[in-house]
Amino acid sequence: MNVHGNHGKNRGHESEVRWIISSVIDDLTLSSLNAVNSYLSSVIYVLFIWAECVLYVKKVLVFFASMEWYCYALLGIITALMSFFMDMTVAKLLNAHQWLYRCLKGHHLLQFLCWTLYPACLCALSTSFAHSICPFSAGSGVPEARAILLGMDMPDYLSLSNLFAKLFGLICTLASGSTVFLGKVGPFVHLSVMIEIVYTLVALLIQRAAKGEMLVVASAVGVASCFGAPVSGVLFSIEVMGTHYSVRNYCPCFFAAACGAITFRLLSVCSTDQETIQALFKTSFSSDLPYQPFEIFIFVLLGLFCSILSCIYLFCHRWALRFVKTNKPISRLLATEKSLYSAIVAFLLACFTFYHSAGHFIASELTMKQLLTSLLDDTSWYSVSQNASALPEPQKTFWQAWNPPGKSYFQTLGFFITAKVGLLVVACTLPLPAGYFMPVFVYGAAVGRLVGEGSAYFLSDGISSAKSLINPGGYALAGAAAFSGAVTHTLSPALLALEMTGQCSHAVPALVATLVSNAVARAKHRPSFYDGISLIKKLPHLPSLIRAYCTLKIMFQYSTMMVLLNEMSLSQSDSLRLWLYHVFYFFPCLPDSPILLGTINKSQLREHLHQHRNEVIEVIMC
Repeated sequence: MNVHGNHGKNRGHESEVRWIISSVIDDLTLSSLNAVNSYLSSVIYVLFIWAECVLYVKKVLVFFASMEWYCYALLGIITALMSFFMDMTVAKLLNAHQWLYRCLKGHHLLQFLCWTLYPACLCALSTSFAHSICPFSAGSGVPEARAILLGMDMPDYLSLSNLFAKLFGLICTLASGSTVFLGKVGPFVHLSVMIEIVYTLVALLIQRAAKGEMLVVASAVGVASCFGAPVSGVLFSIEVMGTHYSVRNYCPCFFAAACGAITFRLLSVCSTDQETIQALFKTSFSSDLPYQPFEIFIFVLLGLFCSILSCIYLFCHRWALRFVKTNKPISRLLATEKSLYSAIVAFLLACFTFYHSAGHFIASELTMKQLLTSLLDDTSWYSVSQNASALPEPQKTFWQAWNPPGKSYFQTLGFFITAKVGLLVVACTLPLPAGYFMPVFVYGAAVGRLVGEGSAYFLSDGISSAKSLINPGGYALAGAAAFSGAVTHTLSPALLALEMTGQCSHAVPALVATLVSNAVARAKHRPSFYDGISLIKKLPHLPSLIRAYCTLKIMFQYSTMMVLLNEMSLSQSDSLRLWLYHVFYFFPCLPDSPILLGTINKSQLREHLHQHRNEVIEVIMC
């Protein structure tokens, strides 16, 4: 009895415990549900308030302008931010390389390894990252963007993965320095286009019909954000990107390019000790008497010289691209081991540009910006060589780079012009994200500097008086515009050179040299640099139109007609058949009245005459 009583008590305690536990669980569940409900209600309330604020802001913004204009401004600002931080990253990587190279001074073997392995590893990393993330990120991207503007559907070239692959790969390429000697203009145009496409797809503010318009605007922003040059950026988008340019794109291009250029310049002021906005490559050309009228003839000769060099460069570039594609060992290496090919080519280029090899003949220790700054110097190197100790330290460093011991600056400039053609052609075969405009711009500046220094040497006392001394920096400015304009078949480099340097005194000589170089480079319908890449990659493009003289000749011959009358005799049909073997392939068909109905093929007419000799035929023949 006691046992059963104990069991009953235990069961009662268990039921009480279960009831307590269930009640606690119910209370916790209710409290948690209440907490979740209150949290969700607060979140929904915050989202509702945020949506109301967004709609209110949108109404306010739309009151002043349509949303497309805010997209244009945002595109320019984002592209300028990306360009600025990319330049900062590349500058830190280049400074680290130069610091390590200087620390190894006196140890030639270690300096050689530092000079060669650093760019080789960066090029291999750029190629590997670009092709592993998106294989379409190699190259400049300008021919592909032009093909997209022509209506070709290439979604892989505008994907988000391509954007990140090209961005990281371009940083590694630029950090390789003057060894590889490549720029960022072309890839940045492509990056700007991809940013606009991604932004358009995410924001859903622009219709699909305006996609082509946004691509043209983005191409202008890409150039403006690289150099802070909005006007030349718009002109570049018209000449290179817009095959059929619409006038309605003119104002949006200028607005977006101006937003990008202003943002880039303001960021440069905030990051340095500059008091105000300055030119990217500051010069101090004299505006009192910048050049003599006689020098216009020298600038014309400079344009001719640049056009000849541009034809040689374009021919070598197209030959190198075809050779890489047709040579079996190289094409097999590019198909399987692109990173290894980039590392080998970068290592060979670094071996050539090593200072104790041939680098001291081409000022290889200077970066691309330092090269252009030294070439645009308005002081004649002939006068500097007479009093080199009076120069400030930065200019003395640049001068010593172009005037190594035992060599003159004429020899270094001549060797730079001769060797850089081959180096640029070889570097263009690298399968990594890179731009090709800035290298040819610097190369043209070296050509102009050589002509200017030669003129200053032979006219050391001035042309008419001692106050009218030759300014070699002006010739370097005109040479840069002329050579890059001849390579790309554009006139925008002339304006770009003026915007980059802030100089208007040499506007006429730069434009004259660019026009002359373009006239010779475009002769016989030679393809430009971007057209050549499009031909090699078999991308659609619109080449120069050739006049159809044969059509004009046929229309002119219509004035002398020979009519085949009804009920022709056998001899007349035989004579017509004889004519059909020697005259044109097509013949106009007319009724009794002189109204053109169409044309008939010669073979069809011959077959018809053979089957129906005596039927009614009325043909007007040339």
